[in-house]
Amino acid sequence: MRLGSLARPELIFPDLPGTDRAGVLHAFAERIAGQGLTPNAVDLYQKLLEREQLGSTGIGGGIAIPHCKLSGLKRGVLAIGLVPQGVDFGAVDGKAVKVFFLIVSPSESPSEHLQVLSAISRWVKADRRAERLLTLGDADAVYDFLQDEGG
Repeated sequence: MRLGSLARPELIFPDLPGTDRAGVLHAFAERIAGQGLTPNAVDLYQKLLEREQLGSTGIGGGIAIPHCKLSGLKRGVLAIGLVPQGVDFGAVDGKAVKVFFLIVSPSESPSEHLQVLSAISRWVKADRRAERLLTLGDADAVYDFLQDEGG
């Protein structure tokens, strides 16, 4: 599974608002629900917040991978958000998070959830890819980069 094949331009948010963990998760939930991909932004936000309460999904290096599973979801969702000023997300290295890969998977597809997490993990380990996302100006440029970088 390649990260580039999972990305969709309408789910790339180079200007994600938020000054804290809750604000970023709320903005993601609103935008994903606004695309009609989940029936309810509040339910998505609550699931994401519950997952974060188990432990931060900030993996270090300015990257977080918030994720959850929702019942009744037709297909998995990958959204990418950039917060250039950074947000305290409780990351393992204590650094502010600027690049977010958000995954929402159908509850009925746990293997798909793990495959997407694995694809993101492999992609971000490559040399400075996540940092380069911050230098791109818009959703189309981010999408093109994901396609071109073997994601």
